[in-house]
Amino acid sequence: MPDIWGIAAILAKLALYVGFAGSTGLMIVSCLYCGYVAPIHRVMKRQARALACLALAATVVGFMLRGAALTSGLDGMVDPEMLGLLWQTPVGDVLVYRLVGAALILVGLSIPRFGHWIALVGGTLALWSFAQIGHVPELESVGVQLLLLLHLLCVAFWVGIFCPLRSMALMPEHLTDAAELGYRFGQTAALIVPTLIGAGLWMAWLFVGNLQGLVFTGYGQALLFKVLLVSLLMILAAANKLRFVPAMQKGEGKAAQRLARSIEVEAIVLLAVLATTATLTSVLTLPS
Repeated sequence: MPDIWGIAAILAKLALYVGFAGSTGLMIVSCLYCGYVAPIHRVMKRQARALACLALAATVVGFMLRGAALTSGLDGMVDPEMLGLLWQTPVGDVLVYRLVGAALILVGLSIPRFGHWIALVGGTLALWSFAQIGHVPELESVGVQLLLLLHLLCVAFWVGIFCPLRSMALMPEHLTDAAELGYRFGQTAALIVPTLIGAGLWMAWLFVGNLQGLVFTGYGQALLFKVLLVSLLMILAAANKLRFVPAMQKGEGKAAQRLARSIEVEAIVLLAVLATTATLTSVLTLPS
């Protein structure tokens, strides 16, 4: 059981994942499907701005928590000497990546027309920061770091479709656009999901290395729980693609409501996946 600083670190990391994946994902959806999400464009910008602010706050709090963890006291969060030492380590480098990334997202959201591309660059930079600290750098492979970035961009794309598709599905006057948005996302997801799963499994194998580490260590068991949750997500996504979206294309309004409910369940399960990932990367160590 992690101590209070460990729990705080998990919550801060979860807020980071939600903030950066959500805001970056909304920008990806805006770039790819701008025509279909035009009716809710302003809502998406507000959501992306709120998520970027959440990520910004989590970035600062997460950095301060590192100081508290080192001193085992609340005063470590504002200890200039301790925070100064952290600033000179990879923790400080990651802080810069995330602050600049969040700033670019917020600036991009304030610029009309091409601003969402600036925000997308900022989101990508922030996601790259997750490959600069933790277990991945221990492998000393740029290829694995790029693989993690690709994995995170796929996750962000998945997270980013939730709110737009749900909102459109609950607007009867935009049922046709919602069905087309769901169809287009399903086509792209057919390429994205295998990449997401393949990258995740390959990194898991690199970290764990054998069946014993997977079954008999806390890290491996948490990883198996995450796989179980992802499998549930796959089932929900398949139902959306093969059942609800085709019914919406035929003009069935009830199918749109069921799609919205399915997306809500997906979002809850994905939140559990992100919480498990935050635990894996914050308080659990790799099998020896």
